[in-house]
Amino acid sequence: MKKFLYLLSTLLIGSAFTACGQNNSATDTTSNSQNKSTMPSSAVLDTATFGAGCFWCVEAQFELLDGVVSITSGFSGGTVKNPAYREVCDGLTGHAEVCNIVYDTTKISYDELLEAFWKAHDPTQLNRQGNDVGTQYRSVIFYHNEKQKEKAEYYKQQLTEKNTWGSPIVTEISPFTVFYKAEDYHQTYYDNNGNEGYCQYVIKPKVEKFREVFKDKLKK
Repeated sequence: MKKFLYLLSTLLIGSAFTACGQNNSATDTTSNSQNKSTMPSSAVLDTATFGAGCFWCVEAQFELLDGVVSITSGFSGGTVKNPAYREVCDGLTGHAEVCNIVYDTTKISYDELLEAFWKAHDPTQLNRQGNDVGTQYRSVIFYHNEKQKEKAEYYKQQLTEKNTWGSPIVTEISPFTVFYKAEDYHQTYYDNNGNEGYCQYVIKPKVEKFREVFKDKLKK
């Protein structure tokens, strides 16, 4: 869990990172911050919403892909309005840590994003990823339309039939309803805190593996 790695990191390298329990209020929003001025006029935008464990990891991985315009870390899938991070960490809000991924469909497809989703984490782990344990870390796809739903269910079925991981896939596939943006310090977390313990021991290895697997699809 993040708290455990916080203690480990402070002992090993003397650095600290933000963990569950810090008291910052979240913002209720369904918008994504994106710099439209840098996008070509031919861009056609769509949004994917994925939960694959800690959103710090998901953001750091998916921001590498060519065609991804912006990513916002936040919460979705629960019942509590305007949740703060510390509340979500308690596991009682029903929310999952997710990333809203705005992408240019002329450069990357939803199919390709799904491929990255499946390979970015272990979809057979129920309500956890590694030492991050709780329903907030569940594997989940929140689809925005019927086409996204069909594709997500199709690929999940294909991977299940091929027994790709050797264990049942537990990824939840649910309709997107509302997205609550996480506190500002969660945004671009790995870029801003790369030397901290959790970043070094958990996020960095995932990013390096992601870079290798998708080396032909990365931003230049």
